[in-house]
Amino acid sequence: MTAVEPVQGPRLKRLVVGSPRATGQLEETLLPKRLALPIFASDALSSVAYATEAALVVLLAASATGRQQLLPVSGAIALLLAIVIISYQQTVRVYESSGGAYVVARENLGTLPSLVAAAALLTDYVLTVAVSVAAGVVALISAVPGVAPHRLSLALAFLAVITVANLRGVRESGLAFALPTYLFIGSMLLLVVTGTVRCADGSCGDTVANDPMTLGAGSVGLFVVLRAFASGSTALTGVEAIANGVSAFRRPQSRNAARTLGVLGVLAITFFVGVSFLAVTLHTVPNAGGYPSVLAQIGRVVFPTGTPAGVIFYVLQASTVAILVLAANTAYQGFPRLAALLAHDRFAARQFVNLGDRLVLSNGVVVLTGVAAGLLWAYDADVDALIHLYVIGVFTAFTLSQAGMVRYWHHNRDPFWRLRLAVNAIGATATGIVTAIVIWTKFAAGAWMVIVAIPLLVLAFLGIRRHYHRLARRLRAGTRAAHAAGVPRNRLLVVPDRVDAATERALWYARRVSGGELRAIHVPGRRTDVAIRPRWFRLADGHPHLELLEPSDGRIETILGEVWKLPRGERDVVTVVVPERFRRRSLLAAAARTSFRLKLRLLSEPGVVVTDVPAVASTSEREGPAPSRLLVRVLAADVNAASVRAVAYAQSLQVDDTRAMFFAIDPAEGQRLRHAWAVECGALPLDVYEAPYRDIGEPLLKAIRELTADPDTIVNVVMPELVFRGWRRALHNQRALYVKRLLLFEPRVILTSVPYQLLR
Repeated sequence: MTAVEPVQGPRLKRLVVGSPRATGQLEETLLPKRLALPIFASDALSSVAYATEAALVVLLAASATGRQQLLPVSGAIALLLAIVIISYQQTVRVYESSGGAYVVARENLGTLPSLVAAAALLTDYVLTVAVSVAAGVVALISAVPGVAPHRLSLALAFLAVITVANLRGVRESGLAFALPTYLFIGSMLLLVVTGTVRCADGSCGDTVANDPMTLGAGSVGLFVVLRAFASGSTALTGVEAIANGVSAFRRPQSRNAARTLGVLGVLAITFFVGVSFLAVTLHTVPNAGGYPSVLAQIGRVVFPTGTPAGVIFYVLQASTVAILVLAANTAYQGFPRLAALLAHDRFAARQFVNLGDRLVLSNGVVVLTGVAAGLLWAYDADVDALIHLYVIGVFTAFTLSQAGMVRYWHHNRDPFWRLRLAVNAIGATATGIVTAIVIWTKFAAGAWMVIVAIPLLVLAFLGIRRHYHRLARRLRAGTRAAHAAGVPRNRLLVVPDRVDAATERALWYARRVSGGELRAIHVPGRRTDVAIRPRWFRLADGHPHLELLEPSDGRIETILGEVWKLPRGERDVVTVVVPERFRRRSLLAAAARTSFRLKLRLLSEPGVVVTDVPAVASTSEREGPAPSRLLVRVLAADVNAASVRAVAYAQSLQVDDTRAMFFAIDPAEGQRLRHAWAVECGALPLDVYEAPYRDIGEPLLKAIRELTADPDTIVNVVMPELVFRGWRRALHNQRALYVKRLLLFEPRVILTSVPYQLLR
């Protein structure tokens, strides 16, 4: 295979994202535990900044004495967190590539439960980003109240920063997030220890709220306690991300992931219980507006401003802002990986498996950012409004994951399997009860939207899987039909608007490949040449004759009428040759032409092939006399009915130098396609090129330009193109559009699109 240099791409993209990495460098991006902790655990660690407050708001809204129930509720949540951590430590040791709920449920419970787990997690990841960023803004306003009017703008700005950091790579985001995370850990340990010691000897007073919430005058019943428990259970969010991201850890991956989970559990429980204890001891009352936060009120008492210790308060607030914003990074690691797993199983668009320049699942990052930004905008970055949508997804996933592990231990009776089964059974039971509590207590407060969204997502997954399954069956069946049809009879139809460099090239090409089956038609329009007939006669020397047609039904419909008159099918192909001369390299100008709409319309016509013959004024005028040599290169992406049809079409052109080109991301992919090609398309030689940076653009241009370096040579790139209708287009990589954009203005290149219609 031929190697290529890294693709540098646009300067702005390189500045934001960084230089591309080869696929072979993936091992270098794996994380040590010290970087994995800030990347994967920031959500669970940061939740202490609002989990205690969420529970306290519910208790005090019911009764002024509700504060006394905070410690029992917090203790129950801490116990639940310990159970979940221990359960997931067992899970990641078994599932070393990914111990997420989707994989565990898929392997042990079946398709439907696994899709429910996936849908629940995806919604939770989106909400994690929105809630974390919004809570980070609240922490910032708590320290700097003057920025309160800009809450939404700040939230969107923080979201943009996180997105860029993640697009630059997992390891780079770990380095960027490590300092704030460890600063938060240090500040929280200092707060809990100092606050506990000071309050134990009675030297700290009560907190004071600027705008205290209205306290309830009723009693704290079971429903209120359960609702407070459900709200405070946000402290458990983020645990799943480590299980989903086992593959990002250094080897031994499962052991490192389990140890990181253990460290996360100890820190999260310490922080959560410590903050709850201080909130009760200091008689903290949340503010009605949400800020200053409960954590900020406690910090001001433990580290009074105006004293030397006041510096620690500002460090605490700064690190809290950072950790809350960066907590969204947990979702940025989990969402793309889960989406990629779903795409690999054909339950999500296959674009989610594509690695970006920095070996990041960048499509998942971009989609997560877009949905989270929409939520922040819809709810005006209000934590109180968003928090009610939270937790349902993560506890649903917890329950299914642990239930799956119970089934795993029952079937795989490893040493100590009974003990391990008991641990996961306790975890499944506990999280299942919490799921029911959350649904019961938060349904009317907005949680119903998540409950509706999960089954809708499951239906979408099943619809996508059905589409891919039907597509695979059609392509397999179509391969046999394409082989049976053999090399088609090809009739060419040239449709010039005027006589120029592009038309000269189109006529040369059509004569070269037509074998005598050639017509030329012209449909006048506002911008066509009114004197084209005599100019064409001189150019073509009388053959073929240019037929002038009246545009009674419009130019495109008139041309289509002529196409419909010709026999078309598996054994008969009509090639419409469209010459286009551009004044400058402008995609917008190209898309505004009638020829663009004509090519788009022709793609949906059975038995029609579209050949674009472009010429740019600045280059075509320097190309000199007519070329003498034509090469045909079939651009292969896979071996299926579309590629077999494209090969048969290329053979119908009867050009001696006809070969296929494939661009492999890694050697294994190249070997796989070589073998499949030899079986299905062995009559046509295949050249395999390396594309280690996962972008075929640079190696394709390099290969083509090596051929067109000879000014007497024209390269006809023949490309199979799957044509879909409606929403199905979004489920496929738009490779054909990318190649068309790439080669449209490339000198001495003719691009032929061989459509394979999948419109039903």
